[in-house]
Amino acid sequence: MSAPPRLEVRNLTRLFDGRKVVEDVSLSIGQGQVTCLLGPSGCGKSTTLRMIAGVDTQDAGEIRVEGRPICNDEVRVPPEERRIGLMFQDFALFPHLSVAGNVAFGLKGPKAAIRQQVETLLHKVGMSRHIDRFPHELSGGEQQRVALARALAPKPSIMLMDEPFSGLDDRLRDEIRDETLAVLKAEGTAVLLVTHEPAEAMRMADEIALMRNGRIVQRGAPYNIYNAPADREAAAFFSDINVIRGKVNGALTETAFGQFLAPGFADGTEVDIVIRPQHLKIDFDRHGRGPNPTPQDGTPARGVVERARFMGSESLVEFRMDFDGSALKAIVPSVFLPKPGTPLWLMIRRDRCFVFPSLGAT
Repeated sequence: MSAPPRLEVRNLTRLFDGRKVVEDVSLSIGQGQVTCLLGPSGCGKSTTLRMIAGVDTQDAGEIRVEGRPICNDEVRVPPEERRIGLMFQDFALFPHLSVAGNVAFGLKGPKAAIRQQVETLLHKVGMSRHIDRFPHELSGGEQQRVALARALAPKPSIMLMDEPFSGLDDRLRDEIRDETLAVLKAEGTAVLLVTHEPAEAMRMADEIALMRNGRIVQRGAPYNIYNAPADREAAAFFSDINVIRGKVNGALTETAFGQFLAPGFADGTEVDIVIRPQHLKIDFDRHGRGPNPTPQDGTPARGVVERARFMGSESLVEFRMDFDGSALKAIVPSVFLPKPGTPLWLMIRRDRCFVFPSLGAT
């Protein structure tokens, strides 16, 4: 018989003033697994985290740790007994305590044993040489490492992390994220990370749970959730998108790029064909026959350049299409800066397109 998940949440619901801010949220996280609760501000991510931590109480649903209920209609285990670690954007270190004192705070036992445990934890996070320093003497990245050591000190089976890296500058963020993730995985800790940044979720998560308006709208591995979005809003959350609008006739939609299959949609239904800018290809042959055409590229269509910008490792080119006056964007590797007014032929990767019911004018 397989072991139960480290953390299991069943149909969690929370109401504020009669409004559901978290609705029917369910997820499970196994040993050493990292799940990212991803979504825009105000979607219910942090409220979900607070209920799991025990600092807020759900109106319905159940929370289980290693198969044991810790909060439901009959049981409510206090936060300090849940074996759940917490890390937040504010590191909340005690300014009057040294690094060692912060990590040791709340631990019980012989002083020598506690000191040994603190030294071991600080070694894991690369902070041994700062053991007797105080928080105000540390950089933001160093304070984050100390906060991680302190969170690990009680040996939690689960770690909850609420935007813990957002206070770090870009140069440090990736390094600290990777180091933190390595330590947590080595400990076999189940991690639930709250973030509003898709890139962070893609970099860290084994599974992403995408939230919107208090509900989880899609769950899956980063590759799957990126390449098979549940709807247009899910696709747009991970990157810029182009939207080509059409109307279904006989399970087909006519566009500037030819006909697209739209199975399952009734005739007359307006649909949005969604494609990311990196999958819009520029064909420098005016007849639409590039050097490496593929069957997925379909029919070429002409657009006129409105603006081109160099973005560092790639260029973003914006077009106005001859067919219907719609605006499309293409991402081109390296430097490509055609002048406004330049006509160019475009093709799209049909195997990279998603067809959804129309959301109306873009």
